[in-house]
Amino acid sequence: MKTILSSRRHHYLARASIFLIALALIAGTVSCGVVVEYDLTIASDGPGSVTAPGDGTFPYDEGTMVDLVATPDDGCRFVGWTGDASTIDDTNAATTTITVNGDYAITANFEYIPMIAAGEDHMVGLKSDGTVVAMGGNYDGQCNVSGWTDITQISAGYEHTVGLKSNGKVVAVGNNWDGQCDVGNWTDITQVAACEDHTLGVMSNGTVLAVGYIEGEDISGWFGNWTDIVQVAAGFYHIVGLKSDGTVVAEGWDDWGECNVSGWAGITQVAAGCSHTAGLRSDGTVVAVGDNEDGQRDVGNWTEIVQVDAGHGFTVGLRSNGTVVAVGTDIAGVQEVGDWTGIIQVDATHDFIVGLKSDGTVVVPEFSQFANCYIDDWTNMAWISAGGYSGLHHTVGVRWDGTVVALGENWYGQCDVGSWGNITQVAAGEYHTVGLKSDRTVVAVGPSSGEWSDYGQCDVSNWTDIDWVDAGGRFTVGLESDDTVVAVGDNSSGQCNVSGWTNIRQVAAGGSHTVGVKWDDTVVAVGGNGYGQCNVTSWDDIIGVAAGVGHTVGLKSDGTVVAVGNNYSGQCNVGSWNDIVLVAAGVYYTLGIKSDGTVVAAGDNDYGQCDVGNWTDIDCVDGSHALTVGLKSDGTAVAAGMWVGLDKWDLC
Repeated sequence: MKTILSSRRHHYLARASIFLIALALIAGTVSCGVVVEYDLTIASDGPGSVTAPGDGTFPYDEGTMVDLVATPDDGCRFVGWTGDASTIDDTNAATTTITVNGDYAITANFEYIPMIAAGEDHMVGLKSDGTVVAMGGNYDGQCNVSGWTDITQISAGYEHTVGLKSNGKVVAVGNNWDGQCDVGNWTDITQVAACEDHTLGVMSNGTVLAVGYIEGEDISGWFGNWTDIVQVAAGFYHIVGLKSDGTVVAEGWDDWGECNVSGWAGITQVAAGCSHTAGLRSDGTVVAVGDNEDGQRDVGNWTEIVQVDAGHGFTVGLRSNGTVVAVGTDIAGVQEVGDWTGIIQVDATHDFIVGLKSDGTVVVPEFSQFANCYIDDWTNMAWISAGGYSGLHHTVGVRWDGTVVALGENWYGQCDVGSWGNITQVAAGEYHTVGLKSDRTVVAVGPSSGEWSDYGQCDVSNWTDIDWVDAGGRFTVGLESDDTVVAVGDNSSGQCNVSGWTNIRQVAAGGSHTVGVKWDDTVVAVGGNGYGQCNVTSWDDIIGVAAGVGHTVGLKSDGTVVAVGNNYSGQCNVGSWNDIVLVAAGVYYTLGIKSDGTVVAAGDNDYGQCDVGNWTDIDCVDGSHALTVGLKSDGTAVAAGMWVGLDKWDLC
């Protein structure tokens, strides 16, 4: 049925429709005008802050793109943005943007920049949390850094350590004979540098503070006219300063022209060695002045360098791609660092180069004192020996296949054993290494003829029918198959006067004395006797001996031990030992292997060389100045003492 509306009703409906349409339009208009607002909450974690828009909570309209700027404190770095970071353009960039599409909470993360610094025989590491670790010689307390926090930079002198705190104050530990640690009142410091027996600090106003001495001269007043300094480098005998305009100043010894830097410009970093100076230009090239006897100034072809450092006769540079270049004396590991990758910092110690990798681990040259940290990588070993009497450490091992490996300092070629074969036993002396071959002949490496340390200790090429060898301070002894003894090398104390010995079944070489066990279980000794180390004529029932620098140890058939000589460090305190099957002597300490394969030690432990209480399954043990090495029954090696564990550092 069709319904026909009246004209009046039609008009009413039309007006109602218009009203509803208008109402809908108004509602739509109001809806389109509503602005949604969200909160962006920003926080900082670590040494830094968000400088734009700041730390706190900020309201933003939906869809707003907000600029973010994270600023680390001096000596620190930005790590990344975390939290509700899905709309941050680049979470790894300190300067970036975020689009606000909801209530977000984000955090800017900062950390201290890891770094390493090495002194004469100690190493210091700055961790990403601002704490510090150290290892090595601690006889002056130079490694007592465990309580340090909020550190932004570290530096190491000869026997002291310096740390710069985030608040501009400075801390120092170690040898303070020359006042090099008197920095407790320093404030407003932006950079520190230490070397030998002196410490320097750059103040925020561009002036320089100094404490300590250089060759007996107080250096505190050297820098009164220095201004606008942004970095200092502490050399052995001279100091170099970088000014804010890229020019350089220097003060101190100038015997080799190491202070001739007045014409330098465009420099971004300086380094001071023993008698030379290096400067990094803004274009990544390097300039150097001073001594060039070892080629340490031959840096003219270097490019893309981001950091330089200088040591005793060498210069090292870090490239932008994380590789390393070096020139100068090869005893520093100059030839080895070319294979390094992933490096973010290099440090030139007195004699060697060390590198910090991007993963926070430390790398050192294979032939340096630090390389002893790699001993625990050795496998398939049949024999092991540790040498070095005055801080020069090297370790030698014989594999079951008769080949030989060596780690440590190689100043005199004492580690050049890679070509040796058919070796059954090795002995490491102060500067030399001796190997006994399966045909009973002997080989040796060490000081070349004419070198100051050459005493003829390597003159063993004519030896035959040898059953055992040992290496002393600067001499070598060999036990012949007819139970007589031969010796070559330094005889200044009569330590080589063994030609009349007979019926000998074992010999041991000390610092300057030689000891022999006879088949009747008595003992003979010749050489230096300043500490009574040769007073062994009353000993009997002895089946083995070991000789240190100034003491002698004897193993009795009942497993007890006797000792005579220097006992300043307690190295002769072995009277309570029992169940011992082998004895060995370090420079100032004594070692013993028990029948169950565990190890005991007595004496000097300044470097942790006596921390062997947890060793097990040990077949062979030996000691040097600051390092103990052990051979396990499975052919692997263990070590305790200087630099052991350095390769396990994780500064990140």
